[in-house]
Amino acid sequence: MVQATPTDAENGLLERAQAGDDAAFEALVEATRDRVYGIALRITQETFLSAYQHLRELRGAIFSAWIQRIAANQSLMRVRHRKVAQNAESELTGPTFNERGSLDPYPASDWSRRADEKALDAELAKAIERAAEALPEAYRQVFLLRDVEGLSYEEITEITGDSLGALRSRLHRARLAMRQAIDSFYNRV
Repeated sequence: MVQATPTDAENGLLERAQAGDDAAFEALVEATRDRVYGIALRITQETFLSAYQHLRELRGAIFSAWIQRIAANQSLMRVRHRKVAQNAESELTGPTFNERGSLDPYPASDWSRRADEKALDAELAKAIERAAEALPEAYRQVFLLRDVEGLSYEEITEITGDSLGALRSRLHRARLAMRQAIDSFYNRV
């Protein structure tokens, strides 16, 4: 992922907008709205595609609430994917050099053990992701919002419009399903 660095003009507009200059903020909006709109459009398309693909699964729910939950999940998954990608990129390190310009020696650790652990961690991560994807939509949503994104129950009730009791019940069931998936993974390994 390539992150753009702000230009001097953008920095100047930002400083003016932060100082209360509405025209500067409007210029920032004008400069970035197409990119923001593009992201929102992709999330919207993914939302309606997912709704179409899972339309037969909708039972006893209001379509408008259901589609809003799908949109929230799509947005959260995009944020989560970005965090994972950024973390993966930050872990990449190049060679290090000493003060004379020579390569530093390799660390004196057992790399084979660490490689095995990383492979196991990657397999576990995939098993957890598959288990999360297999959760019913309402369970997956509350699980992602609470346990992945760290939102409070109050924030989740505002997003979903569901009662606190319903959210706690769904989260409990989602956690049980996730625990079972993790137990199954370790029993298999």
